[in-house]
Amino acid sequence: MNARHARVLLVALGVVTVVDLVSLAAGYGTGHTAAKPLLMPLLALYARACGGPRLLVVALLFGWGGDVLLLFDAEPAFLAGMASFAAGHVCYLLLFRRTTALAGKRPPRARGTWPTAAAYALALVTTVALLWPGLPADLRVPVAGYSLLLTAMAYGATRLGLLAGAGGALFMLSDTLIATGVADWPQLPRPDLWIMITYIAAQYLLARGVLGAVGAQPVPPETYRERRTLTT
Repeated sequence: MNARHARVLLVALGVVTVVDLVSLAAGYGTGHTAAKPLLMPLLALYARACGGPRLLVVALLFGWGGDVLLLFDAEPAFLAGMASFAAGHVCYLLLFRRTTALAGKRPPRARGTWPTAAAYALALVTTVALLWPGLPADLRVPVAGYSLLLTAMAYGATRLGLLAGAGGALFMLSDTLIATGVADWPQLPRPDLWIMITYIAAQYLLARGVLGAVGAQPVPPETYRERRTLTT
């Protein structure tokens, strides 16, 4: 793919995002059901068109699996969706490690990371402790384990810079909003709208953060022509 394809994919992602969010704001469930499954595939294609690593694409596609599964209002689908997102977080963690190693970033024990780690640890413990009594008994341990993995991913994202760090933090916020609904906490009006706003922003910022860290960019058409000429 080339730069033009990347721009087309980004525009398509923007259009589908608007359709999804407007549908949620208007209470139009059919529009949300149609638009939501298109979001992560478009973002994955865009990331690949920009020369992003395959592990980023895999992480986004695991997010797509979670998106689709959470469209079904059943506990088995919720658990399967959570597992799909968890697999995506593992991919992100591996990707962050590889990216920081290639970019020559400071190691995890470098000075200045401990305050951030402490803040995320405190957020994890506080959130799980507050949600625990309201969660169904059979979901408490899975949610706590998932929250630990999510927090590790969000903290790891901070090592790639501001964009990725903001994406990780928004992912935590989005999933916390979901968990408060499961725990029967009072909700904001149109809770699914706020969940999707934070989620889409999170995945986009994570993708942009990774692309920026690896120096990826759309490959211009002339590069492909040169490659084809050399191959011939």
